[in-house]
Amino acid sequence: MEDKWTLFEKFLITENVNLSVTDFLLNSIVIIVLCWILGITYQKVARSLSNRKDFAANFMILAFTTMLIITIVKSSLALSLGLVGALSIVRFRAAIKEPEELAFIFFSISIGLGLGANQLVIVLVAFAVFLAILWGRFFFQKKEISQNLFINLSTEKSKLDLSKVQSIMNNHFKRFQLKRFDDIDGSTELSYVADIKNSTAIESFRSELLEQFPDTNLSFLDSKAY
Repeated sequence: MEDKWTLFEKFLITENVNLSVTDFLLNSIVIIVLCWILGITYQKVARSLSNRKDFAANFMILAFTTMLIITIVKSSLALSLGLVGALSIVRFRAAIKEPEELAFIFFSISIGLGLGANQLVIVLVAFAVFLAILWGRFFFQKKEISQNLFINLSTEKSKLDLSKVQSIMNNHFKRFQLKRFDDIDGSTELSYVADIKNSTAIESFRSELLEQFPDTNLSFLDSKAY
């Protein structure tokens, strides 16, 4: 019984896994190449409005750090359990505004996980498939991109006719919704959220509205700001 318990304790302390420096260097080179390609791809095909070049620079650091952690902790069950405890203490509060950014972050982590586990072939195949999906979507998707905007209309010296404003918006936007309507002391304020296809629709809407209501103040705000 004591011998079995001693063996179990040794198993918890360390597993006899040989860590090859050559494999680690090879995986490091592969990560540099893959993350460089991934960064270029992200800058070309991503739909994110943030600074894509600066964001793509994080892929290599994230993937390499993940590979280093996996390479170290896979040699010991105790280290693996310790990593779980450490991650429960450390909280990462990165400001991720776009779901697409989160997808690329997870893929960078996946590259590090795969190479840390010495699954080179699987990582290369998955990377090729991932790039094929991204570039296929980029070349075959419609180039027209819609954007949701908050449109605020306000007047101080006159009132806005709600029915006329709705009619003007209907001429330029396929989808819109009234969010706020204030009519106080001779002034009117309207707030809409609208699906905008291009800047031409905004300009034509502005021109027609000002023809009907010259004293109107306009503001356009991206709904993602909220």
